[in-house]
Amino acid sequence: MSEHVLPIKLYVTIWATLLCLTVITAAVAFVDLGPFNTIVALVIASVKALLVVLFFMHVKYTSEKMTKVVVVSAIFWLLTLLALSLADYTTRLLA
Repeated sequence: MSEHVLPIKLYVTIWATLLCLTVITAAVAFVDLGPFNTIVALVIASVKALLVVLFFMHVKYTSEKMTKVVVVSAIFWLLTLLALSLADYTTRLLA
């Protein structure tokens, strides 16, 4: 099994991107998007999780099948969280 040694510049770039996305998440929390606040927050959180898994956990440099599994599972969980959040939101509207 070969190790992938990545340049520090890539790690710093990913770290800066994660920080920027965190700031964007906090900024979006102060903007009234209606029912889309949760959706936007979950999409940003999924992108951050995907970056962590692909680069910091080195999944990007494993087999293509493993990368596809990670991406598909991230999308699956995002859709699951969105469906549960929207189901809760709609039941509150009806009550």
